[in-house]
Amino acid sequence: MGDPHNQAERKIGFWICTALVVGNTIGIGIFVLPASLAPYGWNALLGWVVTAAGCLVLAWVIARLAKRMPLADGPYAYIRESLGDFPAFVALWSYWVSIWITNAALATGVVGYLQAALPALAGVPPSLLALGLVWLFVAINLSGVRAGGDVQVATTILKLLPLLAVIGLGAWVLLQPDSRQAIYVPAEPLDFGGTLAASTIALFAMLGLESAAMPAAQVRDPERTIPRATVAGTALVAAICIAISATAMLLLPQDELAKSSVPLSALMDRHTGHAASRTLALFVVVSGLGALNGWTLLAGEVTRSMAVQRALPAWLARANARGVASAALWTTGGLASAMVLMSYSRSLVEGFTFLTKVVTAAALPLYLCCSLALLVLARRWKVSGALLAALGAAYSVFAFIGLGSEPFWLALLLTVAGLPLYFLLRRRAGNQGASTL
Repeated sequence: MGDPHNQAERKIGFWICTALVVGNTIGIGIFVLPASLAPYGWNALLGWVVTAAGCLVLAWVIARLAKRMPLADGPYAYIRESLGDFPAFVALWSYWVSIWITNAALATGVVGYLQAALPALAGVPPSLLALGLVWLFVAINLSGVRAGGDVQVATTILKLLPLLAVIGLGAWVLLQPDSRQAIYVPAEPLDFGGTLAASTIALFAMLGLESAAMPAAQVRDPERTIPRATVAGTALVAAICIAISATAMLLLPQDELAKSSVPLSALMDRHTGHAASRTLALFVVVSGLGALNGWTLLAGEVTRSMAVQRALPAWLARANARGVASAALWTTGGLASAMVLMSYSRSLVEGFTFLTKVVTAAALPLYLCCSLALLVLARRWKVSGALLAALGAAYSVFAFIGLGSEPFWLALLLTVAGLPLYFLLRRRAGNQGASTL
């Protein structure tokens, strides 16, 4: 075999890693969250600032781990190396749960914009459309369709276009001589509880900041590429999210914003006309569907990877004739469908908000364990990073507190549900090891 460094051209570099962070993070959340955050008024904007700061800390945590452990295969290896097998399982299991709930949230969020872009679908029950989208992308991935790095870069650019258009519209309106007549000032005063709740909801739009580290084994020069891509991608997404939230909050009446299932289309409709809002809706649908396809593929690959590592039953690693993790895709598709049906016991915006909170709760253990991993490694190797790790852990706990009881307990229940499986698989592995002696 040749020197792996001679095969660098076959590995992904900075731009594709950055596109992974931006592309996986920007899905549908930023297009729907302005409505979810509208009831919080100014607390929503302050919550975004808190979330951006916390996510940048977490990005630096993952960047520091990647720099110190360049040969490790992503966050699971970071945690297992420093905290042990059990915390690594809990973190990865929770992350796996968050992926298929993310698919449910993406499908739910896309539906509103899909019906705005294609009025002929207005009469179809939203739950049916969401379920159809979940299984459409399961079917696509079962057929072996894969997106390469260049496609990821292209779709990321496509996702940014409608967001930049909304930000440009906001800047143009606010710079007009009579801009005060177009500005709507929220009535809610700033308070800690509102900021805490808003920051937790906003965190959903930032989930995925770890994306550059997940394929660490395929990254060229990982000790430099992953840290740079993680921080750059997170900073870019945070800046865009804050600008979008501020624009929607200031240019739409608070009540109208809170009730809209397509807040950015409503914004464009008010200030530019119906044609522009429908065009925006089409871009949002493309963005959301692209993210749904990517996370569906990730759900299958993470499931298969966990099965290979004996963190899930071995049958979930089974592949079809095209080499696709078919058992994993069928399983995660069914789980996502159950979450879609559960969310539609509420309105579309309420259902989406509920799912975002559950996804956030399920993803937080990965971030908390990465922070604790850096803290352990900093003490073990006597290197800098302890303060950064402590801040990352503190922010993760802060986000847990802000979730509220219902999504927290549901995510905890889903996490605890994996523990019997962990001990069963460990027992089987121990018995097999003993039988070979």
